[in-house]
Amino acid sequence: MARSEAQIQPHNIYEIKANPTNVHWGYFSAAVKPALTVDSGDVVIIEDVPRLDPSEAERAGFAASEIPEDYRAIYREVKDRGPGPHIMVGPVFVNGAEPGDVLEVQILEVELAYSYGYNRQRPSTGALPDDFTRFWQRVIPIDRHKKTADVAKGVVVPVNKPFFGTMGVAPHPSMGRVSTAPPGVHTGNIDIKDLGTGTVLYMPIHVRGGLFSAGDGHAAQGHGEVDLNAIETGLRGRFQFFVRKDMQLRWPRAETATHWIVMGLNSNFDEAMKMAVRETIDFIVERFPHLTREEAYMIASVAVDYHVTQVVNGTKGIHGMIPKAIFV
Repeated sequence: MARSEAQIQPHNIYEIKANPTNVHWGYFSAAVKPALTVDSGDVVIIEDVPRLDPSEAERAGFAASEIPEDYRAIYREVKDRGPGPHIMVGPVFVNGAEPGDVLEVQILEVELAYSYGYNRQRPSTGALPDDFTRFWQRVIPIDRHKKTADVAKGVVVPVNKPFFGTMGVAPHPSMGRVSTAPPGVHTGNIDIKDLGTGTVLYMPIHVRGGLFSAGDGHAAQGHGEVDLNAIETGLRGRFQFFVRKDMQLRWPRAETATHWIVMGLNSNFDEAMKMAVRETIDFIVERFPHLTREEAYMIASVAVDYHVTQVVNGTKGIHGMIPKAIFV
């Protein structure tokens, strides 16, 4: 549940900036050495970088001063990449976190860190793989003061609700190196646009310390993310971590000020939808034990909105928005 201001007063505040020593490119793994160790209740500021080669930003007309040296160094020095595409910052080891616990991540603030982003289309990807068969990319200027992005002639998109598309913990060691592309039990590339400033993410923990990482900054994205990308950029996020030994989860869940969020993840849309509805029913009867599963199924039908989260990550996503206001 959401915490009061008094409850989220941090014990300590730390910062991780993206550089070659504290990023892992394209994968989650229990074998990644922690970039930082914190206690439950501590706050960590994480700054990531765009997934755009710095030379491409320069060719698009952005000044060298807008491309930090650490950003250049990551592209120059980090050779261990894949199988996924995302540059992840971390991981954070949280003392006391054990397999079977839940890691509560309070997303206290997310802000734009760069004055540009990009959108990219690749052949045979996206919602229309047969319709768009050539590589296409646009570097997009971002006005961080006005919080807008000029995406095309006469088209200005608000970028006032940025979010990290990929946030996750390490998978079980038996899974080895897991790609950042598909979301899963480790959470990962969920791409839920609602998870910006002031929201909460809950993730089942699979290894000691949890090993949380974040990346894949999005300035703006529609539900679906249909062409493969959002406005991809670099963000600065402030996260607070709590180890929850009073919770048990099989799959990640989330929370905003007005809604609880459940997720359905599967390569098949029908199965993803079934999972989202089952997660809704499970959540309702767990939180409100006086309600039956039949009543919870009814509530899912009459009051819960299901959104297509993304269609481009291999494992497709549907998330259900359960309104808090209906429970009186």
